[in-house]
Amino acid sequence: MTTRIRPPAYLPCLVALIVLAWLGATTVPVRTAQSDLDALMTRALARRDTSWKALPQFVLDERSEAEVVGPTGARILAERRDYAWFPRDGVFVRSPLRVNGRTVSEAERRTEEADFITRERRRDERRRKNESAREDAAEAPAGDDTAEALAAAVRPYFLVNNSVLLDLKHEPGRYGLVGRETLNGREVMKVEYYPTALFQSGRARPNRRARERDERITERVNKAVLVTLWIDPAISQIVRYELDDVDLGFLPGQWLVRITEGRTTMTLSEVLPDVWLPTVVETMVRMQSPAGPVEGRWRLTYTNHRRADVGTRLVK
Repeated sequence: MTTRIRPPAYLPCLVALIVLAWLGATTVPVRTAQSDLDALMTRALARRDTSWKALPQFVLDERSEAEVVGPTGARILAERRDYAWFPRDGVFVRSPLRVNGRTVSEAERRTEEADFITRERRRDERRRKNESAREDAAEAPAGDDTAEALAAAVRPYFLVNNSVLLDLKHEPGRYGLVGRETLNGREVMKVEYYPTALFQSGRARPNRRARERDERITERVNKAVLVTLWIDPAISQIVRYELDDVDLGFLPGQWLVRITEGRTTMTLSEVLPDVWLPTVVETMVRMQSPAGPVEGRWRLTYTNHRRADVGTRLVK
């Protein structure tokens, strides 16, 4: 006769407690690390906003360089333009100085400045109407002429031109720590950001099918990009952005031109004490055309940041 030894009645409970304790020990640090990363991003994005709101008080120089190389390696396009940025009548104006080494005449410069101001005011009006329609956002209080209120009301083209990276929204739980690196002598954290709403469809189209198509494309583009951030944790400052197009094979027109690689990087520097602004923005796009590979490169360099004349008052 064989005697069956029955396990104690409490043994299943004991095993369950051990398993739960082990799971807790493995998941709590992960959650804590994610919470710490989310908190760092909150501080970094708040610091970013503080810096760009100070931008309309500055004067700076820009050099724009573009180059497109064809299938044979020959240059299809090579251009270099120099601009000056300064505040005037509530607009951060982009004034042309030189085109491919040629000095822009006074008449040309004034004409382009006037056209730029007109476009900026129209753009700003459209932006405010779109924001009101989408979010019913409150406008800045009338009569508040502080630098922060002014910057909130007037988004300079300088920022709109780089808005894909500068307008990153805080999305808790969408960040991953890659590791620690040294960048320009700073100890930084390399963080990957997996966005869900980096791009938006823009103005709604009256045609429902076109609108739905745009929304589908926008959703897929958001899923196809990867943003990498380099952050100095000591001061919660983003010092470099990088946007990579992982896979854009779903875009229309692939039968004619197919984008095989795309990357945009932005480097920020402390242009004045506690003010960090973009200093170099570089974009590279590689495409496959029926004639062969085509590569385009664009580089924006912002230099000579200095405060505008203290006697200048911006009026919206």
